[in-house]
Amino acid sequence: MTSTAERVSGSAAAEPGTRQRRPAGSGRLRPAGSGPQGGRGGRRRSLTSSRAPLVLLAPAALLLLALVVYPLVRLLVISFQDYGLRAIFTGQAGFAGLTNYTNVLTDPSFWPVILRTILVTGAMVIGTIGIGMAVSQLLTRLGVAMRTVVSVVLVLAWAMPNVASSLVWQWLFQPFYGVLNWLITQLGVFGDHTQDNWASSPGQALTIVLSLVIWQAVPFVALTLYAAQSQIAPEYYEAGSLDGASAWAMYRAITLPALVPTLLLVTILSVIWDFNVFNQIWLLTKGGPEDTTLTLGIWTFVKSFVSNAYGQGAAIAVISTLILGALTSYYIRRLVRSGEEDL
Repeated sequence: MTSTAERVSGSAAAEPGTRQRRPAGSGRLRPAGSGPQGGRGGRRRSLTSSRAPLVLLAPAALLLLALVVYPLVRLLVISFQDYGLRAIFTGQAGFAGLTNYTNVLTDPSFWPVILRTILVTGAMVIGTIGIGMAVSQLLTRLGVAMRTVVSVVLVLAWAMPNVASSLVWQWLFQPFYGVLNWLITQLGVFGDHTQDNWASSPGQALTIVLSLVIWQAVPFVALTLYAAQSQIAPEYYEAGSLDGASAWAMYRAITLPALVPTLLLVTILSVIWDFNVFNQIWLLTKGGPEDTTLTLGIWTFVKSFVSNAYGQGAAIAVISTLILGALTSYYIRRLVRSGEEDL
């Protein structure tokens, strides 16, 4: 009698086209990395994919190192050196320790300049944010054609270089042939102001500086707030109108809470920009009259390039950076916290 195994083997031999099944695991194992998805090939692809973000970020990182990190490190080094006019030609500067910081902190002009810088920055930021909020609200009430015209005018005012706009402002307020003095004289209400020199009076000098900086900064704030306000769902305003809420009540209860993150952002940027204002003040008043517009930026320039005390100028710049970091840290924490709450 033929056994079952013999019948199976015989049938397999009789049917050459039939493939024999092998038990699982009976085949020879492939070496690691020989498959299309295993071992070295997969590891190589994972390494390449992990390096791709670093390669893409490398140009920006190199640019930041060259334009931000290196100048800050160099500034910090110079602030501890006896770096004067001689060091520029010889390339050698002795170590001064904390002498530059001691001279700056004990200078009679230090605390008045600090207080004046904070007050001027606060006035610029408040004026910019207040007028920017009003202009952004105005853009929401205009028609498409008029809104386009106003937006183009805002962009053109914002795109004008600081030096060019400062020179135009200087021409507007010039005595004898300044346009503003001519307009005031033509009104006949305030008398003859043809020879009025705005830069010679402390109050008027501060007025032209503040008006110029605010005029340049309002377009960015207004367009940014308008873009954020346009993202608010109109259903909220429809519900408020059905409840009989006034326009001011809806702005306070609906618009302002939605604009808080954007307001914090533009406030931080305005503080940073206005704290470091230099071109407008130097071209219009050069820090005068009577040091009315002498801020930390102007004082740094005067110490460095007028008095040739580059070490003290670097020390003032380092102190300015620390003060600016302290002023903006609170707003940055609020901005990060509001972003986490939104998530």
